[in-house]
Amino acid sequence: MRETPITPAARTKPDAPRATRPGDLSADLLAWYDQHARDMPWRTGPAARAAGQRPDPYHIWLSEVMLQQTTVAAVRAYFLRFTALWPTVADLAAAEDARVMGEWAGLGYYARARNLLKCARVVVAGHGGQFPDNRAALLSLPGVGPYTAAAIASIAFDRSETVVDGNVERVMARLFDIHTPLPAAKPELTEKAALLTPHARPGDYAQAVMDLGATICTPRKPACALCPWHDPCLARARGTAPDLPRKTPKKAKPIRLGIAYIARRTDGAYLLERRPDKGLLGGMLGWPGSDWAETTPVPAPPIEADWQPVPEEARHTFTHFHLRLQILTAQIDQGANPQRGTFLPPEDFRPSDLPTVMRKAFDLAHASFVDRN
Repeated sequence: MRETPITPAARTKPDAPRATRPGDLSADLLAWYDQHARDMPWRTGPAARAAGQRPDPYHIWLSEVMLQQTTVAAVRAYFLRFTALWPTVADLAAAEDARVMGEWAGLGYYARARNLLKCARVVVAGHGGQFPDNRAALLSLPGVGPYTAAAIASIAFDRSETVVDGNVERVMARLFDIHTPLPAAKPELTEKAALLTPHARPGDYAQAVMDLGATICTPRKPACALCPWHDPCLARARGTAPDLPRKTPKKAKPIRLGIAYIARRTDGAYLLERRPDKGLLGGMLGWPGSDWAETTPVPAPPIEADWQPVPEEARHTFTHFHLRLQILTAQIDQGANPQRGTFLPPEDFRPSDLPTVMRKAFDLAHASFVDRN
């Protein structure tokens, strides 16, 4: 691991070169941010920032929960739809669980949606509908971990908290030329990020360093010539920037197998069931089927029918494994009673309410039904 000349002592050493003083680095980044900040619906605009207007804590919390392990491009439409449907945290707290889960469908990591409702209801019931304004109190809320608490405290309440996501880790690794692989490097990268976090405008700074990683200090082909930290960046000077941050190789993901039974009644209703609250896709609508295991389980069908296999599997990748679902379809007469699930009338069924893997299965099954007719 390489040493870096930027040290805590540089905060107060008056003759330190500008490029090595944390306060000056932060100021340079904020000046860049004032000109190049990304336009996002949960942020305040340049004029509002200049006037000292803070973002809505509800918006910051909602966006940060949505952005966990998800791209900004994917989140934008969801954020706008959620805030249109539920303009305040009190509105969200009063929403029906099924409606919220349906609107979340496709965004993935569905435990976030369950915690979203839990958190909204705790904020309303325990905090009068107002988010706490400090990291410690925010950490007591359901689904709010250290990163999210720091982000809300910093961005919404201008607390001097250190906000570190994947973009920030990459920027710090390159700025200080740190070669320790992730995740072992996290404490050191967080320490470096804390060193640069200013007391003035910490919320803007937190967003600035994340924007820098997202738009300039990108994983591949960083645009070093455009970077406000071009001169002090040790990895750029040493030619190691494209190789950082280093990462410990991940283990290969296992493959799990399962079966999905998709039944359509003659009136167009589909047989669906709501998954248990706990576990993957908890609380979401789905097709009756098997557990997901290393060998294909063969559960009893949810209703007696002439089940036909779909030639193609539905394939999906979760955080820890790849899933392959065999799909069986059947046409069901009206009046038949299922052993599992409930028939949902066509006017109440929206494929968009399904989680991604279930929607993939539906698309394959729908094509099969069309071919059969």
